[in-house]
Amino acid sequence: QVQLVESGGGVVQAGDSLRLSCTASGGSFSRYVIGWFRQAPGKEREFVAAMRWNSDSPWYTDSMKGRFTISRDNAKNTLYLRMNRLSPGDTAVYYCAASDEPYRIPTYSREYNYWGQGTQVTVSS
Repeated sequence: QVQLVESGGGVVQAGDSLRLSCTASGGSFSRYVIGWFRQAPGKEREFVAAMRWNSDSPWYTDSMKGRFTISRDNAKNTLYLRMNRLSPGDTAVYYCAASDEPYRIPTYSREYNYWGQGTQVTVSS
């Protein structure tokens, strides 16, 4: 059973940077897509970025390209999300998720099989 645990959230000011971490356990992840979603109050869960565990080709939501960077450390079984130039609009609970989709990077939450508990990011103006 895959388990995902996020960390690194917090309260920051507009313009600051933050790095989130997601540590995976419970299996071999080489065949998985692993990524980040976020959910702001009153809004649907939104795709942020994802990548295959055994590939260096990430996929981003257009609005976050250039500001957010997804990366991973295979030796630590850890996925990261580096977020720069944060604004209050980035305030949300950020979730790590894993999908066994074999052919593409899925961008809908329903396509992901495993989820972490989420970490809160609050950006003050």
